[in-house]
Amino acid sequence: MTLPRRKFLRLAAAVAAVPAASRAALSDTYPSRPVRWVIPVAPAGGNDIFARQMAQFLSVRLGQPFVVENRPGGGNNIGTDFVVNSAPDGYTLLFVSSNNTANSALYDNLGFDFLRDIAPVAGLARTTLVMLVNPSFPATTVPEFIAYAKANPGKVNMASAGIGGIGHLAGELFKMMTGVNLIHVPYRGNGPALTALLGGEMDVLYPSLASSIGYIKDGRLRALAVTSATRSEAMPDLPTIGESVAGYDITTWYGIGAPRKTPAEVIDKLNGAVNAGLADPALTVRFVEMGDSPMPMTPAGFGEFLAQETEKLAKVVKFAGIKLQ
Repeated sequence: MTLPRRKFLRLAAAVAAVPAASRAALSDTYPSRPVRWVIPVAPAGGNDIFARQMAQFLSVRLGQPFVVENRPGGGNNIGTDFVVNSAPDGYTLLFVSSNNTANSALYDNLGFDFLRDIAPVAGLARTTLVMLVNPSFPATTVPEFIAYAKANPGKVNMASAGIGGIGHLAGELFKMMTGVNLIHVPYRGNGPALTALLGGEMDVLYPSLASSIGYIKDGRLRALAVTSATRSEAMPDLPTIGESVAGYDITTWYGIGAPRKTPAEVIDKLNGAVNAGLADPALTVRFVEMGDSPMPMTPAGFGEFLAQETEKLAKVVKFAGIKLQ
C-alpha cells in the first residue's frame, strides 16, 4: 500500500520526534538520585578541596547530592579504571587531571585507553607551576638560567615531587625546548622537594605557584617565571617562561569525565551546570585564592584539549625516556 505523501511526512516527523522527546525527558529527569564523583587521589590535597567545593555547588544546582569518593593509587589509574568500568548513566563521574593525559605514555599495561574510554564532560580549572631557584643560585631570569646551565652542563640539579609528575614533566619540557642538561632528582612529594630547595641541596624546582607563593613573597625562594602561557593573576609581575622560550606552556589542570557512551544529553546538562559554577563569583573567588584559573569549556572543546595534552606530554615522556610500572 502506498501512503499519501502528506500522511507519510506526518508519520516520518512523528518517528523522528521520538528520540528527541526521549532525550529531552532524560535531560529533564537527570539526576534523579545521588551522583558519585570519583577523585583518584587521597583526601585533603588541592584536587580534593577543589572537587568538594564544586560538588557542593552542583548538589544545589542540580538538586541531588554529588558525593565525592576518593580512590587513590597507581598514579590516578585505580580511580580511573573504576570509572571506566562503571555504568555509562551519568551517576559515576571522574575527576580528571593532567596526570591522566600523561599516564598513557608513562605506563605500558593500563587496562583502558583514557581518550577512548572516558567521555569529556567539562573543564574545571588550571593551575600554573612556577620555576623556582634557591636565592644563592646565580640567575635571576630565565635567559640567565639557560646561559648558566649551558656553561655548566650536568652541574645543575632539578628536584621534583616524583618521577612522571607534572613538575618533573615541566622540567623535562624545559630541557627539551632549551637544550640544557639538568640532573633530575626525584623526591617523595612536593614538601620534601621544597625543603631540599630551601636548604640549597637542589638548584631548581617546578612546584605549583599556590604551594610556594609564601616562600617567594618572603624571599626564601626566587621565582624566575611561571609555566603557563599567560601571567598569573596572583603574581602579575612574574613573567612566563614562554616570554623567553617561545611556545613553552605546561600547567596542572582539572576537569570532569564520564564513562564512554554516557548519553550526550546528560553530559550537556552537567557541562552547563559546571560552567555556571565557574561563572559564579562566590565559587570562583575561592579558586583564585588557591591559585586556580577557571577553565570553562564545551564537552567537544575539552575533548580536543585532552587530545592535545596527551600528545604534548607523550613527546616529553619519550624525550626523557620515562617509564613507570
